[in-house]
Amino acid sequence: MSLGPYASFIVTSYALVAMVVLFLIIWIIADYRRQQARLKEIEASGITRRSGRSAADIR
Repeated sequence: MSLGPYASFIVTSYALVAMVVLFLIIWIIADYRRQQARLKEIEASGITRRSGRSAADIR
């Protein structure tokens, strides 16, 4: 496969995009875990979520 005279630019561009996407995936996973831990802390303190209640509890 010949990419021509712009091969280094093309390969570098794809490598940078791959690194950015990988960084974003790692960031999202870490943020999800932090949010889950924070929700557990809040629920342990006695605060409940509205979505956790059934329709019978609301009345």
